[in-house]
Amino acid sequence: MAHKKEEWKEGLYGDEVREKILEFAETGWESIPEEEREMWFSRFKFWGVFHQRTGQESYFMMRLTNANGRLQPGQLRAIGEVARDYAEGPVENPEFGDSWIDLTTRQSVQLHWIRLEDVPEIWEKLEAVGVTTRSSGGDTMRNISGSPVAGKDANEIIDTLPLLDRFQEEIRDDNALCNMPRKFNISISGTPEGGAQDSLNDIGLEAARKEIDGEEVLGFNVRVGGGLGGREPRVARPLDVFVTPDEAFEVVRGFVELYHDHGDRQVRSKNRSRFFVDEHGTDWIRELLDEEYVDADLRTAGEDVRGEYTYNAGRPTEDGKIDFTGVHEQADGRRYVGLNVAVGRLPAAEAIELADLADEYGSGEIRLTRRQNPIIVDVDPERVDELLAEPLVAKHDPDPNALVRGAMACTGTEFCSLALVETKARMAATLRWLRDNVDLPDDVDQLKTHFSGCTADCGHANTADIGLLGMRARKDGEMVEAVDIGLGGGVGEEPSFVDYVTQRVPADEAPGAIRNVLEAFAERRADGQTFREWVDATDSETLGELCEPEETSYVDPCLTDAKQSWYPFAESDAESPDAQTGVASTDD
Repeated sequence: MAHKKEEWKEGLYGDEVREKILEFAETGWESIPEEEREMWFSRFKFWGVFHQRTGQESYFMMRLTNANGRLQPGQLRAIGEVARDYAEGPVENPEFGDSWIDLTTRQSVQLHWIRLEDVPEIWEKLEAVGVTTRSSGGDTMRNISGSPVAGKDANEIIDTLPLLDRFQEEIRDDNALCNMPRKFNISISGTPEGGAQDSLNDIGLEAARKEIDGEEVLGFNVRVGGGLGGREPRVARPLDVFVTPDEAFEVVRGFVELYHDHGDRQVRSKNRSRFFVDEHGTDWIRELLDEEYVDADLRTAGEDVRGEYTYNAGRPTEDGKIDFTGVHEQADGRRYVGLNVAVGRLPAAEAIELADLADEYGSGEIRLTRRQNPIIVDVDPERVDELLAEPLVAKHDPDPNALVRGAMACTGTEFCSLALVETKARMAATLRWLRDNVDLPDDVDQLKTHFSGCTADCGHANTADIGLLGMRARKDGEMVEAVDIGLGGGVGEEPSFVDYVTQRVPADEAPGAIRNVLEAFAERRADGQTFREWVDATDSETLGELCEPEETSYVDPCLTDAKQSWYPFAESDAESPDAQTGVASTDD
């Protein structure tokens, strides 16, 4: 028996949903029948309109989409203006204020506090500059990720921009493929550091070489079935297939169609492609792909370049780029400058200012990374120092300390109904406390701390040096927000996930635990050893003892159970938006 969401999608899904959103926006939030809201909210996600958590019934999150994190000239400015004009909530966040954009781990942008009635005007403003929300959520192909400097980087192995554009136009934009069994992620890496994190995707193409007819050819090896979440993460497994750039589109579309046709539509907890690969195996998938979905014979895998992958790999910085912050050379002699936006939250005014700087110093184009950061591209080498002196660039320092450089956080209970804890404000407060209370060795320039509010792991806690996963715990007889603390994750040539060495740590004791393990790392590490290398060389029992929770001078911004409030930062007797009218009423 098909899941109820499959029945909803059979009734209406994909491009047809847009007209219903416009209809409900015209007649008002309250015109959505209460008994049908779950169904409509599920359908709305395809068009990037996500209902926020309980108590925020008249507000929505809006997710934008693109291919490879590229924002063309004028697009970031339009996004910032929309955030300024439409993304203002009833209560300010004490850490970030009001009206901002969130940069995501999939190279896209999210807006919050959006009213359904404003969606048509927002779409009009965004689509006028080529920005869309289509296929950014629901059971469909999500933002295609790739190296954010594809087509720009001086060391690029193979230019993936033509493929990325074709994937977008002929696969994601094909309404016949919009109704997937579950969300589906595509990635492609063409730069040597492997910045697309292909090992975490449903299908990933990784740069490779193969001798064909006596000539060495550049192309890609194919991996399938990667993903995070649900305490069951998987590294994408090699399909033993090499494709040339000309063949890559057919193979990617073939696997999309294969999963579309054969993926499980009954049990949603087990119908991501990683479980599909578990069930059928890569040999069965390769054979079916070859027989029914791809015309050309599939070649066996070539010699990959994964040994060069350094992005979030826990390797020494001298081996290659660990992220895209800083100043780097482009193939055309110009420069790109990667900024660091702590936890990925950028005020609307700063987004507009960043767009101005991109126009002034570059081509106006902005790229977004999988670490929630923006990149200004096409900068004249003679103006780099001038750009670095700009106040906004100095604030989002391209050369930050290791702790700030490595921090990421998901949405958390501020807006997400799945999350168990608040994440972004807590991470910001934790970073300040660690800055003032932890001394790292001078040669430690990377330390990746990722915070996910629940086991869905949208914050990529499983791939961090230090992963924080939202939980609950009792402290002094009261239910409080807590985290499981994992150590030693990363991607690169040998992807691995964190080992959760300490669990159910009250949130106000987590910074103390992090300090304790970092001090042990600083004292016990070998010369030049990175945190991931040190964790790999230390047994789990010892790591658990070293990562000892401790109350400290750190003051948590949201220790009590935020799920009991309509908004984590609202006063206990504050009013919440009414579910029917959107007008504030007493919170019960």
